[in-house]
Amino acid sequence: MDREQGKAALAQCPPNLGAILANLGPGYHWCAVTEFLGQVPLLQCLPGSSIRRIAAAVQVRRYEPGDYVAREGEPVDGLYIILDGQAEVSAPANAEEANRPDYVLNKYDYFGYGTNSSDHQVNVVALSKLTCFVLPNQYGHLLQPKTIWNAEDTPEHSLLEQILHLEPLEVDIFRGLTLPDAPVFRQVFGGQLIGQALAAASKTVDCLKMVHSLHAIFLIAGDSNMPIIYQVHRARDGSSFATRKVEAKQKGLVIFTLIASFQKEEVGFEHQAAIMPDVPPPEQLLNLEEIRERRLTDPRFPAQYRNSAAKKKFTPWPIEMRFCEDSGSQHKPSLNYWFRARGKLSDDQALHRCVVAYASDLLFSGVSLNPHREKGLKTYSLSLDHSIWFHKPVKADDWLLYVIESPSAHGGRGFVTGRMFNRQGELIMSLTQEALSRREKARGPNPRPKL
Repeated sequence: MDREQGKAALAQCPPNLGAILANLGPGYHWCAVTEFLGQVPLLQCLPGSSIRRIAAAVQVRRYEPGDYVAREGEPVDGLYIILDGQAEVSAPANAEEANRPDYVLNKYDYFGYGTNSSDHQVNVVALSKLTCFVLPNQYGHLLQPKTIWNAEDTPEHSLLEQILHLEPLEVDIFRGLTLPDAPVFRQVFGGQLIGQALAAASKTVDCLKMVHSLHAIFLIAGDSNMPIIYQVHRARDGSSFATRKVEAKQKGLVIFTLIASFQKEEVGFEHQAAIMPDVPPPEQLLNLEEIRERRLTDPRFPAQYRNSAAKKKFTPWPIEMRFCEDSGSQHKPSLNYWFRARGKLSDDQALHRCVVAYASDLLFSGVSLNPHREKGLKTYSLSLDHSIWFHKPVKADDWLLYVIESPSAHGGRGFVTGRMFNRQGELIMSLTQEALSRREKARGPNPRPKL
């Protein structure tokens, strides 16, 4: 069934939409119901799985002009979302005439949310022919998921999923935190800003549109001891594409901006000229914890070094990494390593793209310093900008190969390019970044580099 047939079927569908989805076919289910619900601001913060379950549970109700949809003092039997037409909301009859805030509800507006156990406080009357989606009260739990990524009460979410969880404060405004176990580098990790900002943008777009590109600019080093407020601006909403701008703020200042473009999946031309390097599989390589353990016990390292390293606090990264080359190649302007998220991630493609966006800043810009490393050299680096293009769906809790090269460094800036491949050799992402790279000067405690 194509899109137009789906729309025609919607106009004729009986009250219980969920009961006829199988007869209408999967194309209708996704295009006509899920897509619509995914554009309702109230629902956009929900996990994609919740929206799909709501799409199967909603009923369709129609009203003639002048019909009461809800009456003051009477209970409503669910969440009402306007699909087509207009309705008028009027304040209680006992309100002062001058203070009665009558207003009109249009497409995507809703009412009845949060009133499951109480009577409706206002009248809602159809101004025109009106069609509503209604989510019955028995499905109200779908509106209160455990996290923005997972609707189920699972025993434990991966650390990365927790890092990328945001608290919706109001429409298009979210709050993110730097968790105690999250990596920091004197300031908020750049990948955290990228991943959380992308998560905020993703939660303002319907769940059928996936990010295909993002462009980020780092402005001010973030304070890991403070919450980060993410303000999303809806730059464009089209039938196939949507664009969002996100500003991350601390202390009233914008510390980071991101522009992301989202696209609904479609069939098109395909080719891949990029070839995955011939590297050992991850199973044959050591992870960071195993490398550290070997160094602590290797008699070739001085005892003083081993004792000092053993006393340092070691917190495992939420990303498992396995390097394809030994330390002898650390002076090359390139680096290849396998990585994957630790733990099991929820089955939400938006989450998996946020996770790889988070991981993409790990050791990325530092590759531009490799040819210049020497004994005793101390440097510091700050990301300036970061771009990603997503070519295919990604599974972030399975192994991905990160191929990084630095074609140039000049003027205190290092430039790097990256490609990510899955185990099948498919090119999943392409990336670029430029970073400030300088020799570190003598500073006081806890230095905070300035641009």
